[in-house]
Amino acid sequence: MKCGKLNFKCPVCKSADVFYSCTPNCCFNHVCSACNATFEPVTRAEGGTVTGMVPPDPLPDSTEATAECVKCGSIKVYECADGRVACLACGAALTVEYTEVVEA
Repeated sequence: MKCGKLNFKCPVCKSADVFYSCTPNCCFNHVCSACNATFEPVTRAEGGTVTGMVPPDPLPDSTEATAECVKCGSIKVYECADGRVACLACGAALTVEYTEVVEA
């Protein structure tokens, strides 16, 4: 199943113009270009696994939305063609939630 990059919407203004502003060894702070709000995505295990995942081509760059897998710690978390979010590294089916939401 073909997978693509994560597509986050700002939890404040709902804009899709969101970028990752840090590095995985620090935090997962994302910034909305439209309203300057910041937030951090976290994943929650849904139970079950997703198999047959094909990574995005090209792979997301370092400023595109990312989140860490709650099961294995990988950042190979992608949105699958069927709308599910899953980790390519361990296959965990995931849900993404936003924390640390700060309005600018």
